[in-house]
Amino acid sequence: MKKIFIIGLGPGNPDGMTLAGRTALKQAQLICGYGIYVEQAAAVCPDTPVFTTPMTEEIKRCRRALEKASCEETVAMVCSGDAGVYGMAAPLLELAQEYPPVEIEVVGGVTAAISGAAVLGAPLGHDFAVISLSDLLTDWQVIERRLEAAALGDFCVALYNPASRKRTGHLRRACEIFLRHKAPDTVCGWVRNIGRPGQEQKILTLRQLAEEKLDMFCTVFIGNRDTKVVQGRMVTPRGYGEKSAREK
Repeated sequence: MKKIFIIGLGPGNPDGMTLAGRTALKQAQLICGYGIYVEQAAAVCPDTPVFTTPMTEEIKRCRRALEKASCEETVAMVCSGDAGVYGMAAPLLELAQEYPPVEIEVVGGVTAAISGAAVLGAPLGHDFAVISLSDLLTDWQVIERRLEAAALGDFCVALYNPASRKRTGHLRRACEIFLRHKAPDTVCGWVRNIGRPGQEQKILTLRQLAEEKLDMFCTVFIGNRDTKVVQGRMVTPRGYGEKSAREK
């Protein structure tokens, strides 16, 4: 069967993988992906052959998957979270135009914005935006414009890739942009190693967030003007309470 499943494995723990993703993995004759994600997939299918490439070699990975699928193999391309959110679905679908037709199915996963939000409570209870602070593939000027727009709209925001060894000042710069439009005591939070051993989380203010030392394993949440702390949980109301009060 000429088919590729593009599978987001969720936050990393086996329980975070969707049933659809697990079912697709078991159909594969080859699993392609970055090393750590292939290891997670191998826990479900230990006898399935694998093909791995390091970071920055995503295109090579996609080409191997397409070549194998063109030769009648069923291939699973795996990544973390959801394959369509900063994942492998977009590059593979773009490259597929260069190869003989194969069936491609994108299998939904659980992205870090969703799994991290569950750890903190309900920080994304109303309209929200997801923005990556990595400027490896996107110019920083573009990222700043998107941060500015999200701040102006008072969106709740999930920030991916807040810092790395080379990018130590991006989170502070993002906070400075938000502080131009949001109150310093705006409720924020972060989660490190979502669903994995060593998981950590913290709720704090926007002003405090600017001073945090985070890394690539963290997902950051910035609330809107209505976000609050309820019994230790970060909560952004949708408005049900106000609507009920008006109807009384």
